[in-house]
Amino acid sequence: MNAFPFATVGFDLDGTLLDTLGDLAAAVNHALALMDRAPLSPDAVRPMIGRGAKHMLEEGLRASGGVPEGAVERLYPELLDFYGAHIAIESRLFPGVVATLDRLDALGVKTAVVTNKAEHLARMLLAEFGLADRMATIIGGDTLNVRKPSPEPIHAMVERCGGGRAAFVGDSIYDVMAAKNAGVPSVAVSFGFLDRPAPELGATYVIDHFDELVPLLATL
Repeated sequence: MNAFPFATVGFDLDGTLLDTLGDLAAAVNHALALMDRAPLSPDAVRPMIGRGAKHMLEEGLRASGGVPEGAVERLYPELLDFYGAHIAIESRLFPGVVATLDRLDALGVKTAVVTNKAEHLARMLLAEFGLADRMATIIGGDTLNVRKPSPEPIHAMVERCGGGRAAFVGDSIYDVMAAKNAGVPSVAVSFGFLDRPAPELGATYVIDHFDELVPLLATL
């Protein structure tokens, strides 16, 4: 039997491992309420996710009436405080996540998270679901001086995990581009916070359920 062909499998967080839409939308709407603006629906917030909370806030302001000067800087700490205090109210693991991590662990594969979410919030969220200690490394949007789609977070993941062949799993163009720029295969999940159909992201492969991931990677 051949050894599993990857030493490390990295994952994006929001929209990949976890459905965090409800809690992220609540945080955006908390910030908008401080501006006396009407709330946005979760579906309206969905395409704003992926480049970090500050970008999500800016897009939320733009969608609800515009971005006044200084508003992002003033509201960003408020959004982060609210989100940190309500980080796992509605968030849920996507089906098959734990079983997939179990299978990778049994194969001796290191798993990691590379997200544009602030590292302390990523660790807090993963801990809520018992996943923080399972990851060989967790790289957030503020861990390095760059974030996805830069390849540097992926390179850092590989280095921190001891080198070897890696693959990366995500749901956004930022995930796919980061993996492509880093020269590692990318797997897009079709159930995430997509701003376009999954096949149009340009990933190396697309899966519809986590049950498909390990069998797919085993063939590469």
